Amino acid sequence: MAKLGMGVLGVGEMGRRHAENLRRQVPDAELVAIADSDIARARKIASELGVRHALGNLDDMLDRKDIHAIVIATPDRFHAQCIRAAAAAGKDILCEKPLALTLEDAASALRVVAQKAVRLQIGFMRRYDPAYVLAMQRVEAGEIGDPVVFKSVGRDKEEPPLACYQAGFNGMLFYNNTIHDFDLARWLMRDEVIETHSYTTVAIRPEIAQYGDVVASVVNLKYRNGAIGNIESYVQAIYGYDVRTEILGSKGAVFVGTLRQMPAVFLNANGSSRPLADHFLTRFADAYLLELKDFVETMGADRPPRVTGQDGLRALEIAVAAEQSHLEQAPRKVLQRTVEVDIFAANG
Repeated sequence: MAKLGMGVLGVGEMGRRHAENLRRQVPDAELVAIADSDIARARKIASELGVRHALGNLDDMLDRKDIHAIVIATPDRFHAQCIRAAAAAGKDILCEKPLALTLEDAASALRVVAQKAVRLQIGFMRRYDPAYVLAMQRVEAGEIGDPVVFKSVGRDKEEPPLACYQAGFNGMLFYNNTIHDFDLARWLMRDEVIETHSYTTVAIRPEIAQYGDVVASVVNLKYRNGAIGNIESYVQAIYGYDVRTEILGSKGAVFVGTLRQMPAVFLNANGSSRPLADHFLTRFADAYLLELKDFVETMGADRPPRVTGQDGLRALEIAVAAEQSHLEQAPRKVLQRTVEVDIFAANG
């Protein structure tokens, strides 16, 4: 079987990891080119990885007949427009989260995907993490009974530099961080979120309020079938990269990230008495690789993606409701949008 010709758009921290995985650990794919608005960076990484082509924009990548699929790892603001362009060129797509920063852009992107009969996979890599996969298997097997409570914690180690907020290229906390938990909240509970109530703070970093962002948030959830949930996000935990999830059911519970009873542990910038992950690329290294391998296998087998544009849209709808709740300081309903065309038309 011929290798799947691929390109990576955007080779910052996340895009570089995708490029490294494609070049070294996904034998059924060939990384033909990388593209970045910083052409010097694209050339440097292409040289380091032995990639033949370094490009300065998406159009040059889409013109190549030997590229059949694109990995989009640009800043959040550009995801929807890149999806539209890649789909219009007939390329299959793996796009980092979020699908878009507005529901209008998301719907527009999904329409082009369907009209051009290409596949779109959204980069919710936690669905590929072995611990989360095992948890989902237990839930699906009915081992915890009916899910009742969802709890998730997502804490980044290092505070983002002020320049990240000033640039405005990425979405606020709900779109850039909590979006993973919003996806897990649907997937693991096998139910849809119908209401959010957000509590947020900039208490330790008030200067970022002017950019419409927050340092930490707690979002309470209500589900269609009666379950409830709670998600905490924090961007500067200092002690480590900390992701944990609990699903409590009528017959038991599944914990991801807390596997045994432990004594009290003190955590600070100097670390902990126990080994801690320090970065998302460390904690989810296996998940990012498994995600790419599954994408390539999906293309080769001509089947629908496991994580679809619909999943990206549903998580975005929760993020939008959470932001509205934050702005209005009141609960907000999650409004599910129907895209005018069949977004699964491309996948038969």
